Amino acid sequence: MRKVYWQTLLGMPRYIAMTDDLIITATSRADLAEIDALFARSYPALLAGAYPPSILVTAIPLIAKANPMLVSSGTYFGVRNTNGEIVGAGGWTGRDPSAVNGTPATGHIRHVVTDHRAVRKGIGRSLMAHILEDARAAGIMRLECLSTLMAVPFYAACGFAEVAPVTVTLRPGIEFPAVRLQREI
Repeated sequence: MRKVYWQTLLGMPRYIAMTDDLIITATSRADLAEIDALFARSYPALLAGAYPPSILVTAIPLIAKANPMLVSSGTYFGVRNTNGEIVGAGGWTGRDPSAVNGTPATGHIRHVVTDHRAVRKGIGRSLMAHILEDARAAGIMRLECLSTLMAVPFYAACGFAEVAPVTVTLRPGIEFPAVRLQREI
């Protein structure tokens, strides 16, 4: 059963989604260390089957850090279990992180992860439904994302279509294969 409660965050109405065993809320800077820990423990396990060690050894230290501005943006969310632990996180912004200017009414999925010990339990799907609802309520009509290779099936199951393979430059000399996807909402 999904329950939705409204709250005001940063002067904008936002909702809190709840199931019987999960609560999804907007994150804040106070959640930064817990989200970083989630990335640090989950990305190595989740990405190991899709990327060679030579890529992961340089990429994981760079992608396993949450952006403080994103985490406190009001459009980034944490999924907490009944113990209060963050077991999933992700969100959206109106700005493409890889471009100078965004397209109006196009949002961008950002830094989505589920704890590797809790995959296939509906956490990612609940989080993505929440992100879609939040973006739609803000007037976003299309969402795009840069997906890791292993997450493409998840995004496809959430209605995203592949646009093209891309290479993301994390730092000069450190390139990370990904896939650009999009979805109308």
